[in-house]
Amino acid sequence: MKWQEVQQIFPNQFVKFEIIHSEERDSQEFIDDVAVIGPVSDEEATKELLNSKEKTLIYHTSKDRVIVKVRKNVGLRRYL
Repeated sequence: MKWQEVQQIFPNQFVKFEIIHSEERDSQEFIDDVAVIGPVSDEEATKELLNSKEKTLIYHTSKDRVIVKVRKNVGLRRYL
């Protein structure tokens, strides 16, 4: 489902979805095709996002496009 369709079905609310297709450019992931899992209340949005795994995200439909900043794995240092 395209993001514009999700915006029409779930106007002005958080939505939980799985990424079906995206493109990565300039350290950003542009998501254009999603599988909607369902709406998420404002109160539960942060909790749901923190518990998201793999290709699952929470995003607000007021945003025109779904763009996520890509962070490369940062190595952990251990000081002795």
